[in-house]
Amino acid sequence: QAGTNVGSNNATARNLFTWTDHVYWQHRGQQIEAGVWLQRIQSNDVLAQDQYGQASFSTLQSFLRGTVKTFTVVPSPTEMGWRSLEGAAFVEDTIHLTPRLELRAGFRSESTNGWNEAHGRAANYAIVNGVLQTQPVIGDSALTTNRAKFLPEPRVGFAWDVWGNGTTAVRGGFGLYHGLLDALDYRLDQTAPFNTAESIANIPVSGLNFSPGAPPPPGTLVSPSNVQPDIATPAVLKWSLRVEQQVAPHSALTIGYVGFHTYHQILSEDMNEPVPTYLPDGSAYYPPGSADANPDLANSTSWVSQGVGLYNALEVDVRRSYANGLQFRGNYTWSKNLDDGSAWNTSVSGNTPAYVEFPLDPKLDWGPAATDVRQSASLNGSYDLPFGPEHALFRHASGPAQLLSTGWTVSAIAALQTGFPFSPQLGYNPTGNGDTRNPVRPNWNPDFHGNLYPRTAGEYFNPAAFLPPATGTYGDVARDSLAGPGLAQLDLSAAKKTRIAEGVSLAFRAEFFNILNHTNFLTPNEVVYSSATSGISPTAGVVTATSTTSRQIQFGAKLQF
Repeated sequence: QAGTNVGSNNATARNLFTWTDHVYWQHRGQQIEAGVWLQRIQSNDVLAQDQYGQASFSTLQSFLRGTVKTFTVVPSPTEMGWRSLEGAAFVEDTIHLTPRLELRAGFRSESTNGWNEAHGRAANYAIVNGVLQTQPVIGDSALTTNRAKFLPEPRVGFAWDVWGNGTTAVRGGFGLYHGLLDALDYRLDQTAPFNTAESIANIPVSGLNFSPGAPPPPGTLVSPSNVQPDIATPAVLKWSLRVEQQVAPHSALTIGYVGFHTYHQILSEDMNEPVPTYLPDGSAYYPPGSADANPDLANSTSWVSQGVGLYNALEVDVRRSYANGLQFRGNYTWSKNLDDGSAWNTSVSGNTPAYVEFPLDPKLDWGPAATDVRQSASLNGSYDLPFGPEHALFRHASGPAQLLSTGWTVSAIAALQTGFPFSPQLGYNPTGNGDTRNPVRPNWNPDFHGNLYPRTAGEYFNPAAFLPPATGTYGDVARDSLAGPGLAQLDLSAAKKTRIAEGVSLAFRAEFFNILNHTNFLTPNEVVYSSATSGISPTAGVVTATSTTSRQIQFGAKLQF
């Protein structure tokens, strides 16, 4: 690629005006709370991408010849003024059914009045029988149907003191939650006719002229940027159950199960891909020269509310409150996080494709989420060293010995986790369906029998395990099917507080980050094949950066008076 960053010259001014009020009523063992919340959103944006142009070249040879594969630019960016009113109301009742059992039940509803433009310039593309229409619809609202007028959210929870002595507690809950869509400007600020993204293919560099007011070159097509006109609000069903047990004085153990199911999550896809034919095995195939679903438009960048997700986790928490100079806490999580899309664009998705591979069947992308960390553990604690007059060591020290030995506290934080998943990728799109984001994955190599994970910086995974798909087809490798490098780090600190005089003390601190100087790799380069004929990319599986710094040491002193 060549040209400036797609987000150059962007700006936004976002104002939030919020009003809220709560009412509480309590009588004996019952408490009722009710409340309302309103928020007015003003978002004045210049967020059109590709304002200075982006050129992509299919090969090094075409770059040297000056032949652009695709050039995209917004020649006349326009400021947009988006407005939305959000509201919520709730009522909650907390009842002590018995002295040991508390029940909390409530109902919340949320709503918005849609996504509107202050000057009637809300543009979006209508969809008829799954096909984007050539001309955008312009009006006060970007949505044809507001599906967020009433979003019910029941919730319930309980807490139970099992034996009545405060040593064993069971807590659980269930709730429905929504994430109100208040960032649709990011996508709709790039919609024609006010921020038209013009795209032209296979043209010499000398033929490019997209200056404001100049007619577009012959063959120029509009690249639609749109959201589903009746987009739904992302929702989460969440549940949890925890048992907390006192195991010793000042120490407790908690074991819990947490889960959630998400639906109506936002996916990014190209809604103007050609309609494929299907082979006898049911797989999609694009014959050479397949026309886009709407040949009067270029490939699109579209948001749709078709995503789903599922999370389940076992959590263990051991903690000791401060006693005898010692406190610590340890956490362990064993989880599985699945979805069919984890990001809205490539800039926030470093380890997984941001776009749906096959928009007609998003479930082909079902697999580990970009944030799927199967195991994670952390341990932190602090200990006041037993030095000085009230302790066994240096009890009788005086003068400089006492000054140097007393007041020390040592703290440590240890973190361990398995790696993030990632998808082996192609640097080109073998299907020929026009999607330049290259979301297609390779095939597994049936003849590969070696070690898939050498786990070296030069070859973290073995690219020989993959083959390029046949022209016009998708690969059979699942999304996020590889596991990336894990993480292990220990941070240590030593702090000392010394009394100098009445009301005057000196605090000293030494901190050691990654004290073991352990190397933690970042996700390796996922691109296995740069083109169909180039062979395995020489940088496939190569680790080019670390996820944490090397050992860092810092000292600090503070005079307190």
